[in-house]
Amino acid sequence: MSGPVWASPDEYVRLAAMRQESPIAPDEEGLTVSAVVRRRLGCPWSRARELCERGKVALDGEHALDPAARVRNGQALVIDEHMRKPRPPTAAKIVFEDEHVVVIDKPSGVASVPFDEKDRGTAMDSVRDTWRHENRRERALFVVHRIDKETSGLLAFALSRRAESGLKALFKEHALERTYLCAAHGRVSEGRIESMLAADRGDGLRGSTKRPGEGKNAVTHVRVVEALPRATLCEARLETGRTHQIRIHLSEAGHPLVGERVYIRDYRGTLIPSPRLLLHAATLGFVHPVTRARVRLSSPLPKDFEAGLKRLRTDILSGEEP
Repeated sequence: MSGPVWASPDEYVRLAAMRQESPIAPDEEGLTVSAVVRRRLGCPWSRARELCERGKVALDGEHALDPAARVRNGQALVIDEHMRKPRPPTAAKIVFEDEHVVVIDKPSGVASVPFDEKDRGTAMDSVRDTWRHENRRERALFVVHRIDKETSGLLAFALSRRAESGLKALFKEHALERTYLCAAHGRVSEGRIESMLAADRGDGLRGSTKRPGEGKNAVTHVRVVEALPRATLCEARLETGRTHQIRIHLSEAGHPLVGERVYIRDYRGTLIPSPRLLLHAATLGFVHPVTRARVRLSSPLPKDFEAGLKRLRTDILSGEEP
């Protein structure tokens, strides 16, 4: 029995560089994807597997990333060297990047940074995944601030020591523009909220304290964006940036955020169920720590936040005012 007829190296490179589209033949039923690619291109197994793993092969419009997957008769096979590999699920949406700073749009449910060295799937990992996906050089990431795991929106990292020092100084001096959108229970009043926030307000929870010499000054400016049947969509502008500041200030004002699971101990109303915390870091503005250019970035509400708002807009007011 004769072996396979190999194309010359130049020939299979030329074939792989072309877009090939054809259905799986009856006699190819049950073969692996890499076997079919090898048959079509006359290339070595290693090359066939590489094309699959690099996202250059599709079956019925879906990337065939597993070279060992079995094909079915009639499936539409496409081999295209120029096909874009799908973004990994953990890839970050980068909204700003230069040599010194990168800003991403973080989804809810993703921690900003690892809690310990074993943690994976953080926002830092997502930036690195994006760089790898785009075949770019991986660089050091320096933490300059955080947003809560449950919060979505704009998150910045420094890419150089110079930028790290400059951005940390801006955060320390509160010399940035930071606004959040949030949905809070009940009828929220506009205004300025100021208190001294402590890691333990006396009952084990982070919160405001009036004990002399304790806590750090925290200031939040609240503006009403939309009145909803049982909640209020607000814009919260940070004058300072303490841990959980918006969540604590609105909760202590009697209006915990929709989806809040921590700062609800003092709330006596009916909690509105939500699969996520409705808090989104919508705007980030700063003077670039190296170029001195003014940078102002905005992030639209993500789909899961919009879905939550849609439910709140159609919510029928219960007999009990929250």
